[in-house]
Amino acid sequence: MNKAGCVALALACALAAPAMAQNDKMTPIATPAQPAAITLNTGPLPGATVQESWHSQYNSVFARNVTLATLTPFLPAAGKGSGAAVIVAPGGGFRTLSMENEGWQVAQALADKGVAAFVLKYRLIQTPADMDGFARSMAEMFSGTAKRPPPPPDGAAAYAPQIADARAAFALVRARAGEWHVDPKRIGMLGFSAGAMLTMATTLHGQDAKPAFIGNIYGPITAVTAPADAPPLFIALAADDPFFGNSGYGLVDSWRNAKRPVELHLFEQGGHGFGMYQKTTTSTGWFDSYVRWLGMHGYLPAANR
Repeated sequence: MNKAGCVALALACALAAPAMAQNDKMTPIATPAQPAAITLNTGPLPGATVQESWHSQYNSVFARNVTLATLTPFLPAAGKGSGAAVIVAPGGGFRTLSMENEGWQVAQALADKGVAAFVLKYRLIQTPADMDGFARSMAEMFSGTAKRPPPPPDGAAAYAPQIADARAAFALVRARAGEWHVDPKRIGMLGFSAGAMLTMATTLHGQDAKPAFIGNIYGPITAVTAPADAPPLFIALAADDPFFGNSGYGLVDSWRNAKRPVELHLFEQGGHGFGMYQKTTTSTGWFDSYVRWLGMHGYLPAANR
């Protein structure tokens, strides 16, 4: 992708989590056990020399240098599912992934509501292997002033490995739909920050992925060319987001001009990267609003609508 955009967003995501000073240090941790993770068929990241590693920060866990994409299912209790499913794409500037706050916790919450969820650990841009080197490289690449990264000139090319991972995720869920009690025509995608960028890129350039519905959580909402059959779109963004809060609402206009369903939640406060963190701001309510939106579109079990 556009390197300047990636770099700025990468550090942005690292710096924009909730202010918990006592927990803001990035601390290397052992790779967590992920027994349910399924390796996707997109192969290793071309040219990768640094292997996957993990760290903790803000009472949450993050992955870096992902070279092999995986998909982890979170399924509703037997007999409690609606048949709908969501591919969940965590954010992190394409250089790290907020696997817990924007991945596992979101997916489990969806499964608890009767929607099958699948966390996509997509391949990332390589960073230094050691934690200090990673921190230094990010600091060197970022000016210290929050700026909205420019959109890449060609989304299909900019996010090619990640789009391939998303397409493989949709293909896998459809291939095992019977086993997982999922309707192949009712699979959506939900992304956070860079994951929201990937969600939009998958919608616009993902060919056979064809998400049935999509969610953009604090990602860019600049205008795009919406396809005539664009899926229903849910957007949540804080007005004080330092990266995307002042970029206008062109994406909403794009969907409305195409006469496609779109819902925007603009929270007064919340910053960037709030995810499932419990904050005192109303942005914490985004998930409840998203679930109600799913129910409005018929994606929840009848008992939960």
